Amino acid sequence: MNCDICESLSCVRGVPVFQALSDGELSVIQSIIESNYYNKGQQVFREGEESDALFVVKSGLIKLTQCNAEGKQHVVRYLFPGDYFGQFALLHHKQNNFTAEIVESGSVCQMRRKDFLPLLEQNASLAFSFLMSMSEQLQQAEETAGVMHMFEVEKRLARLLVKLASGNKSGEVNTAQRQVIELPSAKKEIAAMIGTSAETLSRKLRKLISVNIITLRNRKVEILDMDSLLRIGGYK
Repeated sequence: MNCDICESLSCVRGVPVFQALSDGELSVIQSIIESNYYNKGQQVFREGEESDALFVVKSGLIKLTQCNAEGKQHVVRYLFPGDYFGQFALLHHKQNNFTAEIVESGSVCQMRRKDFLPLLEQNASLAFSFLMSMSEQLQQAEETAGVMHMFEVEKRLARLLVKLASGNKSGEVNTAQRQVIELPSAKKEIAAMIGTSAETLSRKLRKLISVNIITLRNRKVEILDMDSLLRIGGYK
């Protein structure tokens, strides 16, 4: 099979909004996908630029950042393989609210508005799936905002580490063995992402180290006790 076809098919099947489609519908979606490889540090797009595409993370890791009123940039979220972003650009011709920067080199697939909208108009099943998926993302965003206010810093930190360990949308983690992850940004950015200061983040990390839940060397975190981390995060 042609490598471009393999790449686009993998992008299609990796996104929840497309998983319920028939093989014929997947083939149509596959035909409009473009794939590009990005190196660490490159930007897929910048905040304020106009966009007309839906992007799918095929491999690697992306961070979405946004500038606040003072012009300081902060991390909004991280995107793992299977995550997608820019979906609102498909429905509205607007500027991007975020900057998408490559943290770990990988491939990103995209579908342009001019190609995708006609498919939505012609396919009720695809339109419904797309609508449901966007609704779920909005719900997740609301839940995340709630977590920021309801949970203590320990829980927010634990949830972030679990997410990084899972590395996928399902959130499933292997509790039977130790796992090593790398913090994708500096502590200041990680702290801002979970709504705390760099000093408090360092203190909470030291606490997890003191009770043998993790070890930390530079940005590498080894999770020694995933069960305890899941409990702190409120998953158990």
